[in-house]
Amino acid sequence: MNRGIKNFWNKYKNFRKKNYKKIIIIKLTLLFLILLFFIFFKWLNYYPNNINLEHKPDYFGVTFSTKYTQELGLDYQEVYQAILYDLDVKKIRIPFYWDEIEKDRDKYDFEVYDYLINEGQKNNVDFIISIGRRIPRWPECHSPNWTHNMSEEEIQKEVLEMIEIVVNRYKNNESVEFWQIENEAFLSTFGVCPALDEDFLKKEFELVDSLDDRKKIITSSGELKFWNNEAKIGDIFGTTVYRIVYNSWFGFVKYPFPTSFYHLKAKLAGIEKENMMVLELQTEPWVVKGSITQLSEEEINKSLSVDQFKANLQYSINLDLNRVYTWGVEWWYFEKLYGNSDYWEIAKKLF
Repeated sequence: MNRGIKNFWNKYKNFRKKNYKKIIIIKLTLLFLILLFFIFFKWLNYYPNNINLEHKPDYFGVTFSTKYTQELGLDYQEVYQAILYDLDVKKIRIPFYWDEIEKDRDKYDFEVYDYLINEGQKNNVDFIISIGRRIPRWPECHSPNWTHNMSEEEIQKEVLEMIEIVVNRYKNNESVEFWQIENEAFLSTFGVCPALDEDFLKKEFELVDSLDDRKKIITSSGELKFWNNEAKIGDIFGTTVYRIVYNSWFGFVKYPFPTSFYHLKAKLAGIEKENMMVLELQTEPWVVKGSITQLSEEEINKSLSVDQFKANLQYSINLDLNRVYTWGVEWWYFEKLYGNSDYWEIAKKLF
């Protein structure tokens, strides 16, 4: 055994002597690549050169989440009224949470969502209704408690029933512009959700298509996914756009991607520019742990200082897609309520 180890060690030393220069070059190359990684993703600020926030009409909208207002300790009607009449927003995406509209099996309650749609109509709002089991905000999948002991097959049957009821209830409402079915369905690395069943996802789209002829939206991560699978499903493609994110190994990192990165991905997937939107633009801070309501100014600024907020908005304008839906309007209102109105006032000029 000792002789074998000795022979191996001698061979290794001879290999190192013969390939000394190659090993040095490999090490230096790896060091250089690591350095580039840190420069690109850690140290540089990727602000657009010219930030004027000038944009075409009706370019910006918001996502409004009843659950998120509760998480922030806010009254959803108060926040919603401010969005409608202070910000004067005309494009709103609303997730219809399954566990809110059907808390008890076969007993539907649309009081909250009827209010949101009816109030929006008064202010000439166009809506995206987001439906399915996996829709925006953590934990991504929002199944009612009564489904917990069901098989996946049984749950899927209930999902289709819920979708049919929602679509039939609102399909005659002219303020509903699009249906979004599920949210980032192919992103398996995020959320507390079952594994993707692509055949079932197609059934959901086919069902909605059979009930209403409005265009259907499918969404995906802008930075973590290629879009070939999503491009085969749905009429409109919605991407996320994030600029500063958190990684447990590297801390906060900054994406160096130019706007052409998203255009190239769309082209490779066969998605036409006129059929593409930003459905989730990073306009609220990244929360590493705890609640967003407990973040200090220093912690907020790591991912969304006021300058970064404006830079993200300008970046999305430079993307020049069909439309952009911002993420975190409820948090802007929370900040305004507790003494920091900077984000809200920028948004007022935007809308």
